[in-house]
Amino acid sequence: MKVGVIGAAGYSGEVLVKLLLGHPQVTLAAVTSRQHAGRPVAQVIPALRGSDRGLKFVESDCAALAASDIPVFFLALPHGAAAEFARTLVAAGKKVIDLSADFRIADLATFTAYYGEHHAPELLARARFVLPELTPPGWEKYPIFAAPGCYPTSILLPLVPLLRADVVAREHIVVNSFSGVSGAGRKV
Repeated sequence: MKVGVIGAAGYSGEVLVKLLLGHPQVTLAAVTSRQHAGRPVAQVIPALRGSDRGLKFVESDCAALAASDIPVFFLALPHGAAAEFARTLVAAGKKVIDLSADFRIADLATFTAYYGEHHAPELLARARFVLPELTPPGWEKYPIFAAPGCYPTSILLPLVPLLRADVVAREHIVVNSFSGVSGAGRKV
């Protein structure tokens, strides 16, 4: 399957590119970066030297990406920026996997309370928060998949099966979580 990563030079994008290059069923067809367009991926991400398949960063031109033959795009963009790309890509019939918080909360009022203005509120009903190990079937039909962040993943994956099996009480659950710099992105 051909995929593209928009925002591939940031922390999440870099990790995602490494994973996708090693996936036997994925062809990484486009990696974008406004800052590094035209540069070889291995020059910007030295850990990929020898495994980057000669990839070069391309400009983050949403219209050009939407017109491409790539059916699936990962958005490794900051909160707020992903919604604009999602709008154009979904309109072109593409599937979008968003790593930001733009589509994690379906309710606009709740989203606004925590993140401020949403830049594509009309798409909220077309998105699903998906943790594949826990999300019931049916999410595949939606055009936008919102990937959970590190805290929900680290909390939900071990806790939900225990709750479902009635192994732990549902009251008074306390979770202590710690994050490295990855949760804040490359700039921090």
